[in-house]
Amino acid sequence: MADTIEKRLLELGVELPTPATPAANYVPFVGSGKLLITSGQLPIKDGKLMAMGLLGRELGTEAGKLAAKWCAVNILAQLKVALGDLERVKRIVKLTVFVASTPDFTDQHLVANGASDLLVAALGESGRHARSAVGMASLPLNAPVEIEAIVEVA
Repeated sequence: MADTIEKRLLELGVELPTPATPAANYVPFVGSGKLLITSGQLPIKDGKLMAMGLLGRELGTEAGKLAAKWCAVNILAQLKVALGDLERVKRIVKLTVFVASTPDFTDQHLVANGASDLLVAALGESGRHARSAVGMASLPLNAPVEIEAIVEVA
């Protein structure tokens, strides 16, 4: 069997879920030229948020990293629906990571590594990306992390 993105994900213990449907008036992804832009993905696992609350109050950095990882899993699930095959992903161009956190929490960049690490492990060099990680007062549904992606596709 060829070394594919989905095979690498399975080796990492990740099976892509059925992606979440939009919770409001938007679409889960939009293509423009060779770019595919995802809407923000929450840390949904087994059909529900796998964590809730603010980093620095209800959750620590490690829990935030795990939440960010599941946001990345959900980005990949949306990409699979959009493209039909993850092998069409040429590069993850940029992630924007929103971290619901207390005003004194300053490890947003470390939380974001949960997503970045998974994408690099699954896609190799194609998973390396530019990134912003910003603190927010709150996120939809009391999610601790939300991530959107810009992806170059073949």
